[in-house]
Amino acid sequence: MTAEAALGTHRVRAAATAARTACEGGTGWIDTAPNYDAGTIHAQLRPVLDAFPTVRVATKTGFYTRAQGQAAVEAGVLRPGQADARHSLAPDFIDWQTRHSATALGHADIVFVHNPETVGHGDRDRLHAELRTAFEVLEGLVGSGVIGGYGVATWSGFTGDAFTVPELLTLARETGGPGHHLAAVQQPVSLVMAQPITRALDGRGPLVQARSAGLLAFGSAPLHGGELLDLITPELVELIRPGAPPAAACLLAAGSCPSLDILLVSASTPEHWDAAVSALDTPLTDTELRKVLDVLTPR
Repeated sequence: MTAEAALGTHRVRAAATAARTACEGGTGWIDTAPNYDAGTIHAQLRPVLDAFPTVRVATKTGFYTRAQGQAAVEAGVLRPGQADARHSLAPDFIDWQTRHSATALGHADIVFVHNPETVGHGDRDRLHAELRTAFEVLEGLVGSGVIGGYGVATWSGFTGDAFTVPELLTLARETGGPGHHLAAVQQPVSLVMAQPITRALDGRGPLVQARSAGLLAFGSAPLHGGELLDLITPELVELIRPGAPPAAACLLAAGSCPSLDILLVSASTPEHWDAAVSALDTPLTDTELRKVLDVLTPR
């Protein structure tokens, strides 16, 4: 089976319109972050989420705009001079930012710790200590009913060996016990960043580990920020799905990845959303997907 299409709002145009289109099209999830669209994205999404109360929303904590950073300094949760740093996992800041996000959106089903690998400068012990503290804060916010659960959204944390899914689960158990609320992981899955697909086809890696642990697995950047459309060849498109448009072929390849639950699609128009959903209707078999990857990484 293919992953479920969900709206990813990073760099999406006209976020409210895109969100309404996705909700009307039956999406179960919208993924966002407080720093998206110069810090205005949550306010744009709120009316749509109010109109579609069963649609779940995932946001993030860590990154912030300069204005949000200055507000955090004024609130006493960041030190003076940190407003321009644009990223923090300080516990008081995580608590403050997450509460603001949940209020702005109306609800937050999952809050991802956003690219935690950016801290620690390669020091895994420091990074894991900061993640443990972040998880402790988020467990408290779940307990008080502010959020539904939490996760980790990473760009390179799994591929760069900053952490593994089992290590994240261990940190969650240390803070939340056996009934912890670590609920999801998110990482790029595409024909450019294909390692998660290769590992999943071999029955290993973070997606398989997440599925085994009952975590939701989100795949981001299936078109690699749009760059993939300039890289994919007509021959590769034909191998993936004869006659398919290039974007549909790229989405299909990513969405066919084993153990992937949700594929984030930044579709800004009804036509783009319908095309994305249609592209995922008939998944590639594992054999077909292996042939595609073999072309990309010839042996």
